[in-house]
Amino acid sequence: MIDTQAIKEHIKGIIKALGDDPEREGLKETPDRVAAMYAEVFEGMNYSNHEIAQMFDKTFEDGFETDPGDNMVLVKDIGFFSYCEHHMALMYDMKASVAYIPKGKVVGLSKIARVVDMVGKRLQLQEKIGMDIADIISEITGSPDVAVTLEGYHSCMTARGIKKDNSKTFTYEFRGKFKEDKTLQMYLR
Repeated sequence: MIDTQAIKEHIKGIIKALGDDPEREGLKETPDRVAAMYAEVFEGMNYSNHEIAQMFDKTFEDGFETDPGDNMVLVKDIGFFSYCEHHMALMYDMKASVAYIPKGKVVGLSKIARVVDMVGKRLQLQEKIGMDIADIISEITGSPDVAVTLEGYHSCMTARGIKKDNSKTFTYEFRGKFKEDKTLQMYLR
Protein backbone atom coordinates (compact mmCIF):
# COMPACT_ATOMS: atom_id res chain seq x y z
CA MET A 1 0.00 0.00 0.00
CA ILE A 2 1.05 3.59 -0.56
CA ASP A 3 2.71 5.07 2.55
CA THR A 4 1.29 8.61 2.63
CA GLN A 5 3.11 9.47 5.87
CA ALA A 6 6.48 8.70 4.27
CA ILE A 7 5.50 10.75 1.21
CA LYS A 8 4.70 13.75 3.44
CA GLU A 9 8.10 13.55 5.11
CA HIS A 10 9.93 13.22 1.80
CA ILE A 11 8.05 16.15 0.28
CA LYS A 12 9.08 18.30 3.25
CA GLY A 13 12.66 17.24 2.56
CA ILE A 14 12.35 18.09 -1.13
CA ILE A 15 10.99 21.54 -0.27
CA LYS A 16 13.97 22.10 2.02
CA ALA A 17 16.39 20.76 -0.62
CA LEU A 18 14.93 23.28 -3.07
CA GLY A 19 15.86 26.02 -0.59
CA ASP A 20 12.40 26.86 0.67
CA ASP A 21 10.71 26.61 4.06
CA PRO A 22 8.05 23.87 4.34
CA GLU A 23 6.55 25.79 7.29
CA ARG A 24 5.83 29.00 5.36
CA GLU A 25 2.15 29.77 4.78
CA GLY A 26 1.88 28.70 1.14
CA LEU A 27 3.72 25.42 1.70
CA LYS A 28 2.43 24.26 5.11
CA GLU A 29 -0.17 21.91 3.69
CA THR A 30 1.73 20.99 0.52
CA PRO A 31 3.10 17.69 1.89
CA ASP A 32 -0.46 16.61 2.83
CA ARG A 33 -1.82 17.63 -0.58
CA VAL A 34 0.99 15.88 -2.47
CA ALA A 35 0.57 12.70 -0.39
CA ALA A 36 -3.18 12.67 -1.11
CA MET A 37 -2.54 13.31 -4.81
CA TYR A 38 0.05 10.51 -5.00
CA ALA A 39 -2.33 8.08 -3.28
CA GLU A 40 -4.90 8.92 -5.98
CA VAL A 41 -2.73 9.07 -9.11
CA PHE A 42 -0.67 6.00 -8.19
CA GLU A 43 -3.59 3.87 -6.96
CA GLY A 44 -2.86 1.23 -9.61
CA MET A 45 0.44 0.43 -7.90
CA ASN A 46 -1.57 -1.22 -5.12
CA TYR A 47 -2.83 -3.96 -7.46
CA SER A 48 -1.41 -6.66 -9.70
CA ASN A 49 -2.79 -7.15 -13.21
CA HIS A 50 -4.67 -10.20 -11.95
CA GLU A 51 -6.27 -8.18 -9.12
CA ILE A 52 -7.34 -5.48 -11.61
CA ALA A 53 -8.85 -8.16 -13.86
CA GLN A 54 -10.82 -9.49 -10.87
CA MET A 55 -12.01 -5.96 -9.97
CA PHE A 56 -13.49 -5.34 -13.42
CA ASP A 57 -14.51 -8.88 -14.41
CA LYS A 58 -18.10 -8.12 -15.39
CA THR A 59 -18.88 -10.12 -18.50
CA PHE A 60 -22.01 -11.08 -20.40
CA GLU A 61 -22.48 -14.39 -22.18
CA ASP A 62 -26.08 -14.33 -23.47
CA GLY A 63 -26.20 -14.09 -27.26
CA PHE A 64 -22.46 -14.48 -27.78
CA GLU A 65 -22.38 -18.14 -28.77
CA THR A 66 -21.23 -17.28 -32.31
CA ASP A 67 -17.99 -18.61 -33.73
CA PRO A 68 -14.99 -16.74 -32.39
CA GLY A 69 -13.93 -14.11 -34.88
CA ASP A 70 -17.40 -13.15 -36.07
CA ASN A 71 -17.33 -9.97 -33.99
CA MET A 72 -14.86 -7.42 -32.74
CA VAL A 73 -15.28 -5.03 -29.82
CA LEU A 74 -13.35 -1.77 -30.08
CA VAL A 75 -13.36 1.19 -27.71
CA LYS A 76 -11.36 4.11 -29.10
CA ASP A 77 -9.87 7.27 -27.64
CA ILE A 78 -10.14 6.42 -23.94
CA GLY A 79 -8.54 9.42 -22.25
CA PHE A 80 -6.16 8.84 -19.34
CA PHE A 81 -2.80 9.89 -17.89
CA SER A 82 0.18 8.18 -16.35
CA TYR A 83 3.66 8.90 -14.99
CA CYS A 84 7.00 7.96 -16.53
CA GLU A 85 9.10 5.81 -14.24
CA HIS A 86 12.34 7.44 -15.44
CA HIS A 87 11.58 11.02 -14.34
CA MET A 88 8.24 10.64 -12.53
CA ALA A 89 7.06 13.02 -15.23
CA LEU A 90 3.47 13.24 -16.39
CA MET A 91 2.35 11.43 -19.56
CA TYR A 92 -0.61 13.53 -20.66
CA ASP A 93 -3.30 13.79 -23.32
CA MET A 94 -3.03 10.02 -23.48
CA LYS A 95 -5.53 8.05 -25.54
CA ALA A 96 -5.98 4.30 -25.54
CA SER A 97 -7.85 2.22 -28.07
CA VAL A 98 -8.63 -1.30 -26.90
CA ALA A 99 -10.04 -4.10 -29.06
CA TYR A 100 -10.70 -7.78 -28.65
CA ILE A 101 -12.48 -10.57 -30.49
CA PRO A 102 -15.07 -12.10 -28.14
CA LYS A 103 -14.72 -15.75 -27.28
CA GLY A 104 -18.22 -16.54 -26.01
CA LYS A 105 -18.56 -13.47 -23.77
CA VAL A 106 -18.08 -9.72 -23.71
CA VAL A 107 -16.99 -7.36 -20.97
CA GLY A 108 -18.98 -4.26 -20.01
CA LEU A 109 -17.63 -1.33 -22.02
CA SER A 110 -17.10 0.91 -19.00
CA LYS A 111 -14.91 -1.84 -17.52
CA ILE A 112 -12.48 -1.43 -20.42
CA ALA A 113 -12.10 2.28 -19.61
CA ARG A 114 -11.72 1.45 -15.90
CA VAL A 115 -8.94 -1.02 -16.69
CA VAL A 116 -7.15 1.67 -18.73
CA ASP A 117 -7.47 4.18 -15.87
CA MET A 118 -6.24 1.78 -13.22
CA VAL A 119 -3.28 0.58 -15.27
CA GLY A 120 -2.37 4.21 -16.00
CA LYS A 121 -2.08 4.90 -12.28
CA ARG A 122 1.41 3.45 -11.98
CA LEU A 123 5.01 4.53 -12.49
CA GLN A 124 5.90 2.90 -15.81
CA LEU A 125 6.78 3.12 -19.46
CA GLN A 126 4.14 3.63 -22.14
CA GLU A 127 5.08 0.30 -23.71
CA LYS A 128 4.29 -1.49 -20.42
CA ILE A 129 0.88 0.17 -20.17
CA GLY A 130 -0.19 -1.44 -23.45
CA MET A 131 1.10 -4.87 -22.42
CA ASP A 132 -0.63 -4.70 -19.03
CA ILE A 133 -3.97 -3.59 -20.51
CA ALA A 134 -3.78 -6.42 -23.06
CA ASP A 135 -2.99 -8.97 -20.32
CA ILE A 136 -5.94 -7.83 -18.23
CA ILE A 137 -8.46 -7.68 -21.10
CA SER A 138 -7.34 -11.13 -22.23
CA GLU A 139 -7.80 -12.51 -18.71
CA ILE A 140 -11.27 -10.97 -18.32
CA THR A 141 -12.60 -11.98 -21.74
CA GLY A 142 -10.76 -15.26 -22.19
CA SER A 143 -9.74 -14.07 -25.64
CA PRO A 144 -6.16 -14.27 -26.91
CA ASP A 145 -7.11 -11.82 -29.67
CA VAL A 146 -6.47 -8.42 -28.08
CA ALA A 147 -5.05 -5.14 -29.33
CA VAL A 148 -4.10 -1.96 -27.50
CA THR A 149 -2.85 1.23 -29.10
CA LEU A 150 -1.66 4.19 -27.08
CA GLU A 151 -0.73 7.73 -27.96
CA GLY A 152 0.30 10.60 -25.80
CA TYR A 153 2.72 13.29 -24.78
CA HIS A 154 5.49 12.88 -22.24
CA SER A 155 6.43 15.91 -20.19
CA CYS A 156 9.93 14.44 -19.82
CA MET A 157 10.26 15.28 -23.55
CA THR A 158 8.00 18.30 -23.89
CA ALA A 159 8.69 20.36 -20.74
CA ARG A 160 12.28 19.45 -19.91
CA GLY A 161 15.35 17.99 -21.57
CA ILE A 162 14.97 18.22 -25.34
CA LYS A 163 11.74 20.31 -25.01
CA LYS A 164 9.99 19.13 -28.17
CA ASP A 165 6.44 20.17 -27.32
CA ASN A 166 4.75 18.55 -30.32
CA SER A 167 6.39 15.13 -30.04
CA LYS A 168 3.76 12.44 -29.51
CA THR A 169 4.56 8.81 -28.72
CA PHE A 170 2.59 5.91 -30.22
CA THR A 171 2.78 2.30 -29.05
CA TYR A 172 1.02 -0.80 -30.33
CA GLU A 173 0.37 -4.14 -28.64
CA PHE A 174 -1.15 -6.67 -31.05
CA ARG A 175 -1.91 -10.22 -29.99
CA GLY A 176 -3.48 -13.26 -31.61
CA LYS A 177 -5.49 -12.43 -34.73
CA PHE A 178 -4.57 -8.74 -34.44
CA LYS A 179 -0.91 -9.66 -34.81
CA GLU A 180 -1.60 -12.02 -37.72
CA ASP A 181 -4.19 -9.99 -39.66
CA LYS A 182 -2.96 -6.52 -40.69
CA THR A 183 -6.48 -5.53 -41.82
CA LEU A 184 -7.71 -5.76 -38.21
CA GLN A 185 -4.95 -3.36 -37.16
CA MET A 186 -6.27 -0.59 -39.41
CA TYR A 187 -9.30 -0.13 -37.14
CA LEU A 188 -6.99 0.88 -34.31
CA ARG A 189 -4.79 3.38 -36.11
